[in-house]
Amino acid sequence: MPPLNTGFEKMNQFGKEGIPFLFVIDFDGNQVIVSPLDQVDRSLMLYSFNGKSNLDKPMSIKDNLAFRITPVDRERYQKAFELVQQHLHYGDSFLLNLTMPSAIESNYSLQEIFYSAHARYKLWMKDRFVVFSPETFVTIKENVIRSFPMKGTIDASIADAERKLLESEKELAEHYTIVDLIRNDLSMVSKNVRVERFRYIERLETHRHCLLQMSSEIAGDLSPDYPENIGTILSKMLPAGSITGAPKKKTVEIIRQAEQYERGFYTGVMGVFDGTNLDSAVMIRFVEQTPGGLIYKSGGGITTQSRCDEEYQELMDKIYVPVA
Repeated sequence: MPPLNTGFEKMNQFGKEGIPFLFVIDFDGNQVIVSPLDQVDRSLMLYSFNGKSNLDKPMSIKDNLAFRITPVDRERYQKAFELVQQHLHYGDSFLLNLTMPSAIESNYSLQEIFYSAHARYKLWMKDRFVVFSPETFVTIKENVIRSFPMKGTIDASIADAERKLLESEKELAEHYTIVDLIRNDLSMVSKNVRVERFRYIERLETHRHCLLQMSSEIAGDLSPDYPENIGTILSKMLPAGSITGAPKKKTVEIIRQAEQYERGFYTGVMGVFDGTNLDSAVMIRFVEQTPGGLIYKSGGGITTQSRCDEEYQELMDKIYVPVA
């Protein structure tokens, strides 16, 4: 295994000393931001992870959210989709998460989006991005590590939406693949790996419509000294399986070839270690500030059974802000 990024080493050190810290890791694992919780500068970074936050007071926002989308060019998406399908049919990959950037315009600033979004995990970095993720990466509590891969999305307004999601052969194949991948990832860092919940449905309200999303829960046992190896544990599991595919190494190579853009912190991992337990999220539902304006990065899992039109629509459906 190659030497650890110094950010991961810092996580190991803080964990060993029982120092609570925040971490933000980009998709490539090259940019690793680690800060003791009591040193996080609120003027530069705001976070809210399952009730743990550095917010001191709410922001007053008078106007309703306005959101205009200019989706990624359909031909660009189709070209990438067809390349992915070639690799899938060659057997180079069994599942690949294909993402693209779409331009958006909004009357809200990144910080206003942060305050107005309702999500389990939220992070704002000044002049860089805001992310409001519904997807847990891993949690660690009482020496048990758990992962909750999210694969399968449908518009809740569709007639019989939940049954259609659960009975979809494409979604079933995708979900089985990701559960097997996460089981393998957890087996590299823990023992007694097991699936504790399989294909449960959650409801997500957005500013555009309501979505149903399918997840599973996989767990494994860690040794009591796990805090001094937090960085090592995370580095072995990254990038997250739910936003790459299987087999992971080859699939990531295909992703770079097909997407032709930098994910950056999008689909990376963010979280908090409170001195005893860890909670983290996959950085999906992501708005980035660029010199050319705001970009919303989104995507979905592709299998041999996928249809380009449906996958393009799923990419569009995931461009939203979860506001009341």
